[in-house]
Amino acid sequence: MNDGRGAPRDAAPSVGVVIPTRGNRPEQLRAAVLAALGQRYPGRILVVVVADGVAPETVAEQVSDGLAPVPATGGRQDVRVLPNRLSPGLPGARNTGIAACNTDLVAFCDDDDLWLPGKLAAQTRVLDGGTEFASCGIEVEHGAHRVPRLAGTDTVTVAHLVRSRMVMVHSSTFLFRRGALWVDESAPRGQNEDWDLALRAARRRPIANVDQPLVRVRWGASHYVTCWADRIAGLEWMLARHPELSTDPRGAARVYGQLAFHHAALGHRRESARWAARALTARLGEPRAPIALAVAAGLVSASRVLTLLHDRGHGI
Repeated sequence: MNDGRGAPRDAAPSVGVVIPTRGNRPEQLRAAVLAALGQRYPGRILVVVVADGVAPETVAEQVSDGLAPVPATGGRQDVRVLPNRLSPGLPGARNTGIAACNTDLVAFCDDDDLWLPGKLAAQTRVLDGGTEFASCGIEVEHGAHRVPRLAGTDTVTVAHLVRSRMVMVHSSTFLFRRGALWVDESAPRGQNEDWDLALRAARRRPIANVDQPLVRVRWGASHYVTCWADRIAGLEWMLARHPELSTDPRGAARVYGQLAFHHAALGHRRESARWAARALTARLGEPRAPIALAVAAGLVSASRVLTLLHDRGHGI
């Protein structure tokens, strides 16, 4: 049977994969595109690479090196390269990509991450039955280290995302029904737009999670890793948008501890101490508070702390 347009009703849903890029990681970008196109998946896969702050022709050349020719626009081809037509930065680039997809589903992948075999097939299976949004486990790569990070659950709720950032619910794992959600472009410098999106998705309906490491997330090369002031602005934005982050003691302590650490990294000792005190008031055992105080006192550098954590597949 078909739907009147020649497509079988039980055909696998088409998927648009949005990959924003600044054009500064051509080898990793090509690997991300190849991994998406190489998924063993019976449905149509369209990769939309969004050039943010760089000429799309430059990005098209980067992508096409080693691939079939990549046109800058158009039709039913496997890959399109487009300029960011909305607000500069990651949220605008992602929304540009969503708008360009004429597919049933939309997925995200960062240009330095890699989908592993079986990712798309496993997630589309859990979207059957009306679920809108899916995630999966990740494998964190930092230098020579690779560490799996799993959620320990097949359903992610608002409570999960408030109590913990759930790093494995990563933007490069996102798969959702087109038209259900858009990225909030008011996120300062694109910080925490993915966490905000996941929270909004979970409010609509719990997130279906495939608890296997099906995306390799490469830490260390991101433009955002040590943008301390941007990270502070992003956390303050989240606290303002999602008041429930301040009501769960463990979740609140985690955010306050992160703020303490970021201020310490900037040399803001008084602000760091203030946020560390708030973190310990919310939860006495919050580990980020003493770490932040050690950084503020000059006993250890923020970069050293991040290296040690990233080697173990964790962030601050």
